Amino acid sequence: MGLVIAGGTGFLGRPLATALGPDVVILTRQPARPARAPQTRVREWTPDGTAGPWASIIDGADAVVNLAGESIAGARWTDAQKRRILDSRVLATRSLVAAIAQAGSPPPVFVSGSAVGYYGPLGDEIVTEERAAGADFLAGVCVQWEAEAMRAASPRTRVVCIRTGLVLERDGGALPKMLPPFWLGAGGRVGSGRQYWPWIHRQDWIDLVRFAIRTARVAGPLNATAPHPVTNAEFARALGRSIGRPSFMPTPGFALKLLLGEMAEALLLSGQRAVPAKAERLGYEFAFTDLAAAFRAIFRP
Repeated sequence: MGLVIAGGTGFLGRPLATALGPDVVILTRQPARPARAPQTRVREWTPDGTAGPWASIIDGADAVVNLAGESIAGARWTDAQKRRILDSRVLATRSLVAAIAQAGSPPPVFVSGSAVGYYGPLGDEIVTEERAAGADFLAGVCVQWEAEAMRAASPRTRVVCIRTGLVLERDGGALPKMLPPFWLGAGGRVGSGRQYWPWIHRQDWIDLVRFAIRTARVAGPLNATAPHPVTNAEFARALGRSIGRPSFMPTPGFALKLLLGEMAEALLLSGQRAVPAKAERLGYEFAFTDLAAAFRAIFRP
């Protein structure tokens, strides 16, 4: 029947649907006006933890990809927002797992989203998929998110939890939000600049998901990060050079904490030196291993 993508209308889902097409069905809560890739179909769903009428499209699918979830950086982390972040991921995944469980012909592979936040804030330790989970809020979200996904694992369905780092492309994600200070000559490191930012070019992220779908040996957690993570200070210098702007104006950590609260520490002031050990061991070849080369591709005329 093809592939099913939950959360297929966003920064990652749209180009993934294009790459995996043309026989792709996107699950969306708002089918009337979805921003979707061409030649895809849409199906309304309610990701409430149960398998509704939409679940029939899972039966016979070649693969299911789960990217559904509230934006991590969409709003300040109040208690209510943190609950939305967790519930949106856990309930959507639970719905898909329920649909897979009741399918007469379940999908051979279920690729479910996760994040390098699974590992919690770390220093310069090199982090592979073998590293235990951290203990902060994002780590707890990822642990519960992945646990729900792994309930779909069976002799008939292989489950991959793709732990995504900072995905780079000019038309969305975090990168466009970083650019204004650099254009104004006020770009630079955030906080100490020593924290690692595990990055990946969006094309490699798409190709890695496609690799996970097609490669039977890929199962369990998979770091979706480039082989050479960099510190935030290195990231700022590379970004400044790539657009011909200075990068010497640091943003104090205390200011970010005042502005963003808990989210600043988790998303900007700490990080993980995560590397794609499993992907490289299983034969995936990255198109972009060097951050400067990735920025050149992103900002080329």
